[in-house]
Amino acid sequence: MILKSILLAASLVVSGASFAKQVATQGPGGAPGSAGEPYQGMSSIAPIGVRMDKALDVPEAAKGPAIDPAKGYRVEKLGRDLYMVTDNVYQAMVMVHAAGVIVVDAPPSLAAYIPKAIAEVTDKKVTHLVYSHSHADHIGAAKSLNSPVIIAHEETKRLLDRAKDPNRPSPTSTFADRSTLKVGGQVLELSYHGNGHEPGNIFIYAPEQKVLMVVDVIFPGWMPWRRLALAQDVPGYFAQVEKIKSIDFQFLVSGHVARVGTKADVKVQSEFLDDLKAAAGQALKTTEPGKFLNPQDAGNPWAYYDNYIDRVAVQCVNTLSGKWANRLAAFDVFIWDQCYAMEQSLRID
Repeated sequence: MILKSILLAASLVVSGASFAKQVATQGPGGAPGSAGEPYQGMSSIAPIGVRMDKALDVPEAAKGPAIDPAKGYRVEKLGRDLYMVTDNVYQAMVMVHAAGVIVVDAPPSLAAYIPKAIAEVTDKKVTHLVYSHSHADHIGAAKSLNSPVIIAHEETKRLLDRAKDPNRPSPTSTFADRSTLKVGGQVLELSYHGNGHEPGNIFIYAPEQKVLMVVDVIFPGWMPWRRLALAQDVPGYFAQVEKIKSIDFQFLVSGHVARVGTKADVKVQSEFLDDLKAAAGQALKTTEPGKFLNPQDAGNPWAYYDNYIDRVAVQCVNTLSGKWANRLAAFDVFIWDQCYAMEQSLRID
């Protein structure tokens, strides 16, 4: 063990000396891997990895009803015996039926609040839990609800069986394409429209109340979470936004942000996505690969393409900023992510 430690220390000294020598011979360009001059036409919006001084203010249209700090959550009625529970960051849905309660999703941040929210509207027990998809930030408190029936898509079951997370019990009932939950005078229609956000992410629709719940796809009033909400299939993600546009609903429960969504919110996000695709596509066509690359990196294909990809993103961000910077909340926080995700999807999908 002592010999191994000595050899490791010697190795670190040698590698450190080698790096120092490389820095010393680098010249005025700075240390290898260090930040250089900004790209030509660089946006004033801080790129990924650079701390911004102050984020853009949240537009009023993106804000929702305030949360009582002493309570920590709020309950919003969406129709007959149907409610949204939220802390203005995460959302779950509660439906009361003749014999009990159906809960859709159980985010860990709402673990202490969902039982309290249920108690505000009924004294009945949870009989069914529906998973929108497998991600822990949306169903990581599932075990605490102790639901006898858990319903999800078969892909969600596959992912949860792989995860083996005791806080996300495997579903007791699954479906492939469509399923209708009819219980105690209430109806939920469950449907699967392919891999957009992740495999198994379903649409949950209450036809009487005209309420649709789709999680991690639409972000009412806000920029989507980074890299198109971590979409595993970007064309599939675009297709799901268009599918949501075609459904007859009054309120959309999106799983995130401070308020329910509307048809207008879906149209705005669809418009942004169209603009994003066009901006990234134009940037890919008009950006010259290899321009401004350090000649010393000519033999490094990863550096060559990083230079190109970065400059495509710069043009994409600049194109979108004028129209969208003050229209979608957190535009500045995630616009670089969206441009990087879009350009790569256009290149390889």
